[in-house]
Amino acid sequence: MAAMLALQSSMAGLSLSSSSLLGQPFLRPLASPLVTIVDKPCPIVMKLKRWERKECKPNSLPVLHKMHVKLGDTVKVISGRDKGKIGEITRLFKHNSSVIVKDINLKTKHMKSREDDVPGQIVKIEAAIHSSNVMLYSKEQDVASRVGHKILDNGSRVRYLIKTGEIIDSAENWKKVHKEKEEEKEGKTT
Repeated sequence: MAAMLALQSSMAGLSLSSSSLLGQPFLRPLASPLVTIVDKPCPIVMKLKRWERKECKPNSLPVLHKMHVKLGDTVKVISGRDKGKIGEITRLFKHNSSVIVKDINLKTKHMKSREDDVPGQIVKIEAAIHSSNVMLYSKEQDVASRVGHKILDNGSRVRYLIKTGEIIDSAENWKKVHKEKEEEKEGKTT
């Protein structure tokens, strides 16, 4: 009994408050924190979709990959369901190295009706293909080829087909592609 009374009296002597720990005042260190921050270059992965991640640089800008094809190039599909088909590149996605080719890799999309008077519909859309599954194509000689780079006499750097030697990058091709894009934009706005 005497031991219980001694224990109760010693516990009563301790004063516990929100600012103390077991009777001792709790002092927060004002100097340096316990965690040190280390700057290591590491790739940050942005959340794009659940199944598709966009790799980013440390400044949160996406990593853009170089591709052997450009907008407006004629390409041949070398693997996949549409193997052997020929089309023109209409769109590029440099963050995941994929391209959209006109009338190739068509997928069906079920569109829900947005308004009461407009019915739902099933639409065929062009899905993206990885750029490694397409190869540049020569319409004149009907052959697919890898791409090479060379510098002309006037100092301009151009792409050419290795098998045929045909130059792909020319001023007329770029002018044609830009005119078509401008016409599409004007057609969409009006």
